[in-house]
Amino acid sequence: MLTYPLFKHELKRGKIMATIKDIADKVGVSIATVSRVLNYDLSLSVGDDTKKRIFEVAEELSYQKRAQKKKASWRVAFVNWINEEEELNDIYYMSIRHGVESRAEKKKMELLKYLRDDSDQIASDIDGIIAVGRFNDEQIIKLKNLSTNIVFVDSDPEDDKCDAVCVNFERVTKQVLDYFISKEHKKIGYIGGYENLRNTISPIQEIRENYFRSYMKEKKLLDVSYIYINNFTVNDGYQLMKKAIKDHKEDLPTAFYVASDPLAIGCLRALHEANIQVPERVSIIGVNDISISKYMYPPLSSVKIETEVMGETAVDLMIERLSDERRVAKVVHIATRLMTRETTK
Repeated sequence: MLTYPLFKHELKRGKIMATIKDIADKVGVSIATVSRVLNYDLSLSVGDDTKKRIFEVAEELSYQKRAQKKKASWRVAFVNWINEEEELNDIYYMSIRHGVESRAEKKKMELLKYLRDDSDQIASDIDGIIAVGRFNDEQIIKLKNLSTNIVFVDSDPEDDKCDAVCVNFERVTKQVLDYFISKEHKKIGYIGGYENLRNTISPIQEIRENYFRSYMKEKKLLDVSYIYINNFTVNDGYQLMKKAIKDHKEDLPTAFYVASDPLAIGCLRALHEANIQVPERVSIIGVNDISISKYMYPPLSSVKIETEVMGETAVDLMIERLSDERRVAKVVHIATRLMTRETTK
């Protein structure tokens, strides 16, 4: 059972306590419940609806953005590759969805919501499609048969007729590894997940892992025994770091590039249970900088991805297509920032 209290210093840290209290007051639950949900405490018995609301309020308070509902003039299919229950495992996509929804309301756009396997149910009178997540070739073809106005978010099918809003994960990987190398780390590990596209035979190697392997090889620092891969949940991070500790013992890498913040949260728990000091013995950097990262104990270093801006940008690109009749495809890369906190030194 994973019960490491990553928020245990909240009573001594007024700013964090106030934020958690704000969330608790708005959701109508106790401060302890909010803390345990944000800590991904698997022993907590609370419904998914309550968890979802807590994460949503945390995001809302972090971004402090509100949109006034207005009458829609465009009908756009919003196709998401995961459902709202699956978002609880990684609120990266929840934040993108919030960005799409808030900008759509502001810009008088009606969103018709579907999941990625619902292409047969998409209305025939839509003006365009915003597709969030990863889609295989068959799914992309189906979407293109439904509309000539398509914006992909968090993936780029490299199609000269579709727009895309992406993160440059090659740059993200170099940001992290260059930082570690500048701090004289020689043994650098990687903990990540697979791409799982439906209708594929096996999981696909994820691009962050690809860039990690190639850049570490370029720097003559690659040790494949330091690479651990499974899925992207908190529990996967916990189990993978436990395995790394067992495999390497005193030879454990001094730094880990972790492909997402939920994975990094699990890694921190495993290191704490093994009495391995962070960052004195092991430094950790995650990816996404979700709103709760700065409230962890110790506060998590992470690469900030402006996920809400990604969603907003997708709506703006769609409006360009619909109002200006733009036909030249655009690919927009959203800038990232390395946020160094107390899991690195």
